[in-house]
Amino acid sequence: MAIYTLPELPYDYAALEPVINPQIIELHHDKHHAAYVKGANDTLEQLEEARDKEQWGSINGLEKNLAFHLSGHILHSIYWNNMNSPKDGGGGEPLAADGVGDLADAITESFGSFAKFKAQLTKASATTQGSGWGVLAYEPISGRLIVEQVYDHQGNVGQGSVPILVFDAWEHAFYLQYKNQKVDFIEAMWQVVNWQDVNKRYQAAKASVPLISF
Repeated sequence: MAIYTLPELPYDYAALEPVINPQIIELHHDKHHAAYVKGANDTLEQLEEARDKEQWGSINGLEKNLAFHLSGHILHSIYWNNMNSPKDGGGGEPLAADGVGDLADAITESFGSFAKFKAQLTKASATTQGSGWGVLAYEPISGRLIVEQVYDHQGNVGQGSVPILVFDAWEHAFYLQYKNQKVDFIEAMWQVVNWQDVNKRYQAAKASVPLISF
């Protein structure tokens, strides 16, 4: 039985035009994201077989594969919902009038201003070496928001941080439309950010009790 399943898109393939064209959305979701779901399920089966046979020669590779595919599945699941058509309220910045004032205040408190936060996440996403992500995350020990560069899907992450806004900086997310101009893609992404979804994730993360305290 499959443990992980590919979520349906919350919009049609053309919903994010002109920022992301339908061909990219279809290929990205139906092929790339689906591959991470399959990879996570296949790896779980291989781990079950290793346990049953008590054969641990491939354990390092299997654990790495599970982290890679599972993290890819989770980040992409967040990514689709983090975006919305500008016609339906996507883009701009979080405003109290839109019911996301708590998130807006947290961004200002953590980064100094929305403009400074936007500059940091843009630069972090655009300069991630190789394949990776730019991520706005809630860090529960300090109770503040932080920006992270996530290499591949799982590397360079502060343990315990909760991603609430993710920018996919892998080439498959933009190359068919933006070619090698990753920075142009990242800049365009701000036109489709779904702040309602980001705020929902922020509220859920903030409500969680950290398991570590100092």
